[in-house]
Amino acid sequence: MGKTITTTRAQESTNAIERMYITMRHLFNRGFYKPNGVSGEALKNALLQLRPEIYGSVGEDKAELSGLIYVLERLPEGIEQCRFISLTSDEGYGISHIHPIIPPKRRRNCYRIDNEQMNIEITRGRSDIYDILTHLTFLFIESEKICKRVLIPDTEKTIRDWTKLEAAVHKKELTQEEREIALIHTANILGRSFEEILEVYKKFSTKANPERFLKVIYWLGKLALEEEITGEKRAITFSTLLRERLGHHIHGEIWANNIKSVLSKQDLLQRPIHIISANMHSVMNSMFAKSALSKEFPKATDLEIYEALSSEENGHLRKKVTSLAEKNGMISIDDTSGTNIDVQIFDTAKIRKGASSYELPTADNHKKPVIFVMDYAFGEQAYETIDELLKPYNIKKNDESLINVDSVSIMGKAGILEGGKGDLMIPSAHIFEGTADNYPFKNELCAKDFEGHGLKVFEGTMVTVLGTSLQNKDILKFFHKSTWNVIGLEMEGVHYQKAIQSASKIRKSIGEDVKVRYAYYASDNPLETGSTLASGGLGTTGVKPTYLITDKILKQIFNS
Repeated sequence: MGKTITTTRAQESTNAIERMYITMRHLFNRGFYKPNGVSGEALKNALLQLRPEIYGSVGEDKAELSGLIYVLERLPEGIEQCRFISLTSDEGYGISHIHPIIPPKRRRNCYRIDNEQMNIEITRGRSDIYDILTHLTFLFIESEKICKRVLIPDTEKTIRDWTKLEAAVHKKELTQEEREIALIHTANILGRSFEEILEVYKKFSTKANPERFLKVIYWLGKLALEEEITGEKRAITFSTLLRERLGHHIHGEIWANNIKSVLSKQDLLQRPIHIISANMHSVMNSMFAKSALSKEFPKATDLEIYEALSSEENGHLRKKVTSLAEKNGMISIDDTSGTNIDVQIFDTAKIRKGASSYELPTADNHKKPVIFVMDYAFGEQAYETIDELLKPYNIKKNDESLINVDSVSIMGKAGILEGGKGDLMIPSAHIFEGTADNYPFKNELCAKDFEGHGLKVFEGTMVTVLGTSLQNKDILKFFHKSTWNVIGLEMEGVHYQKAIQSASKIRKSIGEDVKVRYAYYASDNPLETGSTLASGGLGTTGVKPTYLITDKILKQIFNS
C-alpha cells in the first residue's frame, strides 16, 4: 500500500483561487449566473475554502464586519437592495438622466436602473470583473448567514429580532433610544457584541443616510429571505457588448491615442519621455510645492509641507501648487476614454528658474526631459494601457512616429510580507500568481537608495496576484518562505513588465535600453492580524514613503 498523499493548506488555497477564476471566466462567457444556482454555489464554496485574510470570519456563523466595510466601499451604494446586477460595457448611460454612483474606493460608474437593478460599467478589463464578482460572492455569503439566523426552521416565520429591525428601518427617523434598541437586535442577528455593532454603525453613517448600516443588514437579509421563501432568485448578468468588447484594448487604445495626440501637438514625441505610474499629486508637489508655498511654510521641512497638502481641508494650498505647475509647463489631461486614468505632462523646458525644487538639466531644450505621469492602472489594465501607449503613433496616414521613451517608473502601494505599513519594497523580478511565469529585470532603484530614512527596505521578488482580496496566510507564507523569495504582493507589476518587454525587446517600438524602476510602499501586511487592507487606510503613514520614492525617481531622471 502506498502512502496517502495529503495536500497542504497552501496547495488547497491555490486550487481554490484557480477554481474561482475558471468559474468566473466560464460564467462571463455564458452571460449570467444565479448566486444560489450551481455556479454561484461553486464560487461561494471556493471562497469559503480559501477564507481570505481580508474577509476575516467569512467562514464562521457570525457576521464579518470589517470585510463588509471593505467590500461596500468598493461597490455602489444601494447594491445590497438589488436583486439583479448587470455588468456592462460603456453603453452610453452617461447621456441618460440617471446619475452615476461612484464607489468611494473604486473608480467605476454604476447606475441604479430601478428599485431592483444595478448596472456596473466595466472599462478596466478582466481584473475589474474578478474584483466585483469576488466582493459580490462575499456579500451573498453574508446575506445567507443573516437569513439562516432569522428564519425559524421549517416555517416561513422570522425571529423577533428581525421584526424589530424591520420596524426600525421603515421609520423615517430614529431617536437615540430607538437606534440603540435596533442595534441591540441587529447585534443578536449578526452574532456580534453591541460594542462591535456600534463601532461599525458609526463607520457606515453619513449625514445623508445616518441609518445606512441598519438598512444594509436589513436588505441583505430581506433578499435572501425572499429567495428562500418565495423563490424569487437573484441574478448576475454580463451584457452582450461587454462580452464582445472585453480583451480588445478598446478603452486603452482611445486613452493612448488621446495622450499621443497631445504630445504630438506640443511637439514632445521626440523629446526624451519618462513615464511614471503614480498618483496625481506626488510628482507635482515634489517639483513645485516648496516654491509655491514658501510664504505659508517658510521654515517647514519638505515632509511637513507634503503632510499639510495631503490634509482634506487644505484644498486652497493644493490649488496654489497646481497653479504654479501649470504656469511652468504642466499639462493636465482628464480621462474621457473610460480607463479612469488621468495624466499630467511636465515639459521641463518650460520650467522657470527657481520654480522647481530640483536642479534641472542644462541641455538644449529639445533634449530636456518630459515627465509623463499616469494615474494608477488596475490589474490587467496596466498591460492594456502601457502596451497601447508604447505603440508607434500615426501622425498622418502611413506616417508612423515612434514615441521616444527613456524610462518607465512604477511606484505604488503593495502588501508586504515582512515589516509594516509604510515600509518599502524594491523588486528585482515579478512572478505571476498561479503560474511559473516570471519577469526578472534590472531595476534602476535599489535598497541602498532608501537607507537612512527611518523606513525598513526589502529587496527581492514581488508576486503579481489575480486579486488582493483572495490571499490567505497559507499562500503568502509559502511565497515568503520558499525559494521564490517573495517580499510582497501587488496586482500590476507583471502586466507592466510584459508590455515594456514586448515593446523594447520584440516590437522595437521603444529603445532596447529603456530604463525601468519599480518601488512600492506597504499599505498592509496580510500576514499580521489587524494589518490587512480591511483594517483601514494608511493616513499620513503613506506620505513619507510616497515622496521618498518620488524624489529618488525624479533625481535619477534629472541626473541621467
